Amino acid sequence: MVTHTMLLEDRLDTARLFGLYDANLKAIEKALGVAIYARGQQLVIEGPDGFADDAKQVLEQLARMLLAGTKVGPDDVRYLLARLGDGAAPEAGEVLLPGLSKRLVARTLNQAHYMRAIAGNDLVVAIGPAGTGKTYLAMAAAVSAYNRKEVRRIVLTRPAVEAGERLGFLPGDLIEKVNPYLRPLYDALYDLMPGETAQRLLDRGDIEIAPLAFMRGRTLNDAFIILDEAQNTTADQMKMFLTRFGEHSKVVVTGDTTQIDLPAGEISGLKQVATLLRDMDGVVICRFSDADVIRHPLVARIIRAYAALDNKSE
Repeated sequence: MVTHTMLLEDRLDTARLFGLYDANLKAIEKALGVAIYARGQQLVIEGPDGFADDAKQVLEQLARMLLAGTKVGPDDVRYLLARLGDGAAPEAGEVLLPGLSKRLVARTLNQAHYMRAIAGNDLVVAIGPAGTGKTYLAMAAAVSAYNRKEVRRIVLTRPAVEAGERLGFLPGDLIEKVNPYLRPLYDALYDLMPGETAQRLLDRGDIEIAPLAFMRGRTLNDAFIILDEAQNTTADQMKMFLTRFGEHSKVVVTGDTTQIDLPAGEISGLKQVATLLRDMDGVVICRFSDADVIRHPLVARIIRAYAALDNKSE
C-alpha cells in the first residue's frame, strides 16, 4: 500500500473536481480500489502500488482540464480510466484554440490528436461515431482560423443524400429546401460565435453553408472548408470535392462509416479516401471510437451494441 498527497492550486474549484456528491472521486475509488480523502485543497490517495499512481494521474488530468476552462464529469473520468492501460499519460486537456469567444479544450486523447492534426495539415479526415466532437471541433478550428485572419472565409457543406441531392420536390425556396440537411452545421456555428455576428458573416458570404452539389466547378482559395456526413458521398462526389480547394486553404472531412445511407452497391467516398490517401504527405486520417463519445454514457454502450451486431452479421 502506498500514499500520495496532492496539493491543489488555490484557484481550482474543488467542488467541480470532486463532482456532484463526490461522484468523480467515488468513480475513481471504485475503479481502482483506492481511498481518496479531501482536506481543503489537499488530496490524500491510499491504495495498492500502481493503482494509487493511476488515481493520482487521473486526478491531475481532471485538474488540468478544469484549469484550462473545460467542465469535467463522469464521462471524462470514465474515459481517463479507460485510457490508463494505453501506457501513455492522458494529455487531452492541453489543446487550446485561440480566437474564440469561449474557451474550448480537447476532452479525449483522440480529440487532442485531431486538433493537432488540423493545425498542422491541409487535409484531415475524421472517422468515427456520433458524439465524438468531429464536426464541432472542426467548426471551432475554422472559426478560430477565421478570427485570426488565417483564412478569408469558411465553407461548410454536406451531402443531402436523403433527397438524392434532387431537392425540387421539397416545399419552399432553395434555402428552405436544404436547411434541414445543414441544420447541424448552423447549430455548431451559432454555439461558437454570437448569433448576430454569425448572421452578418453569412449575409456577406464570409461563411457559406451549402449542399455538396453546389461545390462542383468551384475553386476555393483562402478558405477553411468542412465536409460533414462524408460517408454519404459517392466516390465521384468525394473526388470532386477534394479537387475544389485552392491556395492557402484547409479541408476537414468528417463522417461515420457505420451510418452510410447510399444505395446498396454504391461505394462511399469516405471509405475509399481513408484507404486511398492514408499514406499521403500532408493528409492525416483520424479515427474515433465509442470511448471518445462525449454524450450520455448510454450512447457509447448503444454504439458498441450495434457494432457487435454488425460483426455477427458479417
